[in-house]
Amino acid sequence: MSFIDLAREALRSLEANRGRSLLTILGIVIGIAAVIAMTSLIGGVRNSLISGMGLNAARIVYINCGYPLTDDDLEDLKRLVPDYEAIEGTCDSYTQVQVGDKTVSAGITGASPTFLEMTGAASKLAEGRIYTSAEADASSRVALIGRNGVEAFFGSPGAEAVGKTIQLNNKSYTVLGILDDGTTGTDYCNIYMPKATVLQDISQDWEYLSSVVGLAREGVDIESIQAQTVEQIATLKNIPEEDRESMVSVWSMKSSIDQLDTFMMSFQLMMGSVAGISLLVGGIGIMNMMLTNVTERIREIGVRRALGARRRDITLQFLAESATLCVAGGILGTLAGYGIAWGLAIGAGALGFDLGSMTGMGSTGAALTPAVEPGAIALAVGISILIGLVFGYYPARRAAKLDPVECLRYQ
Repeated sequence: MSFIDLAREALRSLEANRGRSLLTILGIVIGIAAVIAMTSLIGGVRNSLISGMGLNAARIVYINCGYPLTDDDLEDLKRLVPDYEAIEGTCDSYTQVQVGDKTVSAGITGASPTFLEMTGAASKLAEGRIYTSAEADASSRVALIGRNGVEAFFGSPGAEAVGKTIQLNNKSYTVLGILDDGTTGTDYCNIYMPKATVLQDISQDWEYLSSVVGLAREGVDIESIQAQTVEQIATLKNIPEEDRESMVSVWSMKSSIDQLDTFMMSFQLMMGSVAGISLLVGGIGIMNMMLTNVTERIREIGVRRALGARRRDITLQFLAESATLCVAGGILGTLAGYGIAWGLAIGAGALGFDLGSMTGMGSTGAALTPAVEPGAIALAVGISILIGLVFGYYPARRAAKLDPVECLRYQ
């Protein structure tokens, strides 16, 4: 009997007892649904947090020094630590913004387009565009504002702001883009401008950088580049050996991401154990149903054996029924699992949960989107088939070992 014939026969047998079959696979459905929902939610949380931090989060190195750093220092650092793909600094300030008759206090971040790309700010662009390198080099009076700034300046988070102007120090700046930066509804308002513009218009007497961020090259050991950075900055600034630890701080998001992965893996193992218990109970239910099927179909087994069916054929027939039952449970569980995951994600969004704040990483504006992974679906189907074969083997072998003559006599 071919595989297709076995599958057809198994489906016919199971269809004859639909209600009992559905109740039997309930444990499988619950277990697989738990595995899929857990896996997709955990993957979605990780992806959303990393997306909120920026696509290059694991390669970003944050540099802080007790001595002021300048653009010249960054050029020296690029030369001395070639493992950096880019190093960018910002000039931050604080000023009053005027729009019409409104005056709002705002933080100003003077940054290059490269800095925006490195840190993930550019990925949060909701409307308009990021200013170009040419605009930045020309000290153009352009700006990017968050939703909170749109609300503060123009009345509501959804107001039309792109192309409008705002006033800083009696100078007009054109709003090029809106960022979904997760600050809606707070008193905080941040504005991004080209660094040269900030130095020219707002912080004319301030040549030092407020913050410095480096982007490590692909495949570079982050801990090694951190150590090199500390050493080279100490050399550039003539910092004594005993003061380096207190005067120079270099850290990366990679350690935070590694901690996040460890936490997620621990949670996944815990939830996987709970789901495993459900799958075990479901497997026992499968075995119980298949033993009942064997008892109810003793005469059928006798007839098949009398017509020439071998023990192997009987074994394969019942194994096919058990596997088909579990695969059906796996498919239903997978659909239910993704449905549960999306329902929880939508509910969390409706309640206003912020993933960054919940995990101690600060507000990232990241939304929870379950991760639909083909590997998780393949795992669910594989587990279902395995359960069907393992828990269906004993009933199948018991059916195959029945005496054909006794089976034909059975009433």
